[in-house]
Amino acid sequence: MINIEENKEEFLRIARENIKREGIEDLLKFLEGSDFFVAPCSTKFHLCVEGGLCQHSLNVYDRFVRLATEEYGDDFNLETVTICALFHDVCKCYFYKKSTRNVKENGVWVEKPYYVVEDMLPYGHGEKSVYIINGYLRLTREEAIAINWHTGGFDERVRGGSYAYKEAYTKYPLAVLMHIADLMATYIDETTGEDNE
Repeated sequence: MINIEENKEEFLRIARENIKREGIEDLLKFLEGSDFFVAPCSTKFHLCVEGGLCQHSLNVYDRFVRLATEEYGDDFNLETVTICALFHDVCKCYFYKKSTRNVKENGVWVEKPYYVVEDMLPYGHGEKSVYIINGYLRLTREEAIAINWHTGGFDERVRGGSYAYKEAYTKYPLAVLMHIADLMATYIDETTGEDNE
């Protein structure tokens, strides 16, 4: 069971301790006014429950810090890692809405709640997060690349034929670690959501 209030407090604490960049308070204020802390992380794949998005962001942060420490020791920028991990999925603010569907249980049709996508800003995924974040605080190029390509080969642009992410990963190794942290959080730390359907 996700504790929404505890996760929100932890998210805000980590952000305020690790990020000193101008605009951080404005970005946090935006998130607090949005559905970020109560939104699911997906409709059916991982953490498709209330509060799943914040939980996923914290899971990615934990994985990313461990991976960066393993790769670089103490020689990495904690502010950059924190920004990338905590805010990589802000594109999912105002993205999901609750709906219902009929499901047969023990031979009887019952109405069950579930989430559907209702994208209020159809701008993409990683690129949408970069766009939103840059409206509040200025990302470095490395941060923008890492957030933009955090889904790697799963990105819709890749499925459409673009392989720009490969060049991004070659030039910005931190983007590779961001992608791996996201994968590890999703597929190791979080449930698939199938039991929540």
